[in-house]
Amino acid sequence: MPGSAVPRRGPAASPASAPQVSVFPSPQELGSALAQLVAQREAQSGRFSLGLSGGSLVRILAQELPAAAAAPARWLVAFVDERRVPLQDPESNYGAYKTSLFSKIAIPEDQIVVINPSLPVEEAAADYAAKLKEAFQGEDMPVFDLLILGVGPDGHTCSLFPDHPVLQEREKIVAAVSDSPKPPPERITLTLPVLNAARSVVFVATGDSKAAVIKRILEGEEENPLPAALVQPHTGKVYWFLDEPAAKELTIPFEKHSIL
Repeated sequence: MPGSAVPRRGPAASPASAPQVSVFPSPQELGSALAQLVAQREAQSGRFSLGLSGGSLVRILAQELPAAAAAPARWLVAFVDERRVPLQDPESNYGAYKTSLFSKIAIPEDQIVVINPSLPVEEAAADYAAKLKEAFQGEDMPVFDLLILGVGPDGHTCSLFPDHPVLQEREKIVAAVSDSPKPPPERITLTLPVLNAARSVVFVATGDSKAAVIKRILEGEEENPLPAALVQPHTGKVYWFLDEPAAKELTIPFEKHSIL
């Protein structure tokens, strides 16, 4: 039996300790609600700092976000992880967003934080950390207004993979990964301390291939939690935006949204 569903129309506040799980009839309606959440967080901020994941999120955001962006000149955009590939490579998160989204939203180029993929992976991570510290001047730890995260079928988020030593990193804000189990092997990733300093985090997952791992993350009491389950902001809010196939194994209560 799926979790009990309470119809609602938009993201509502929830205690920082309890993720708010929202289920949508389709990825299209999920995308509309995600754009609404971005617009709400933007309206609450002076400068709006946004951390983006790649993958299927690129298409969802490219379709829905341009109409919702009220003041992109105030945005600071960074990437929660990035592959060490040329920026024009199809595997580059920055390259994918530049083609699909940044061409539609007038974010100043110097307010988009990008890796230098010509550097070795350790140096690229250190360089990206320095760029973030410059962008978040006066903050020991970058505090993003909103992070939009994906989750893999293995429970990874960003480039934080199960049982990887990077999960234990507590000092660095950006870590290098040279042995990613998912190609390409060399990546940089934000670390858990940065994810858990954010004001808001939204996980986005679609499709029945994610159903089993989402149940583990949201309902499991595992001794060795999956990486996505370790994202628990100290004072921020956590949202899960799922489509119905991704939520089909949940037994916890969730809110069933309808945009139409």
